[in-house]
Amino acid sequence: MHPAEDNSPEGEFEEEIHIEEKILPREEPDDSGLIDELAESLDEFSDENLADEPVELESGEEETAVDETPAEELERWRDIAARSVADLENYRKRMAREKQEAIQYANRGLLEELLPVIDNFEMGLKAAKDAPEGENSIIFQGMSMVYKQIEDFLSGQGLTAIDADGKDFDPNLHEAIKQEPSDTVPEGKVIFTMRRGYHLKDRLIRAANVVVSSGEGTEEPA
Repeated sequence: MHPAEDNSPEGEFEEEIHIEEKILPREEPDDSGLIDELAESLDEFSDENLADEPVELESGEEETAVDETPAEELERWRDIAARSVADLENYRKRMAREKQEAIQYANRGLLEELLPVIDNFEMGLKAAKDAPEGENSIIFQGMSMVYKQIEDFLSGQGLTAIDADGKDFDPNLHEAIKQEPSDTVPEGKVIFTMRRGYHLKDRLIRAANVVVSSGEGTEEPA
């Protein structure tokens, strides 16, 4: 006996699919030729364009760093570190010096403002001394006491007056107002001071205004 044939729709559908797969098989594309052609093109480009081209360093890199050995690189970084430490130490010393100077000369502006007041006080003291009573005047004695206190205060702040009378003229300390002939003061020396100069510690804050001798006077012919 022969088995009964399966005439159901499902059997026909599977058979049709099986036939289609046999009639239209999948074919994989052959890319081997394309790959070989691309490889040959890359080889030709590399040989023609990249063989003799020099290597360019990026910005900031030194050309010598390419051939630098590890020992040379280590020495270079040690040198950079030593220089950095030295720069930092110099910076610290400079800042300490500037801080110390700022403390020492903190009152400079105030003292410079006081100098014209002291000049006027000295002129008043001189006028009181030249009065008829002279040094016996009560006004002169009182002003002298105040002037002594002012001098002590200025000395405590590091302010000292420049003694110029009878000294050689020094353009670093003196400002010549005029020259006058003198039979007693040699040429080039200060005859008298018109306005005193001052040092603040080791710095000149005001030059002294002086009159300088031009030597012995000459008589004009009759």
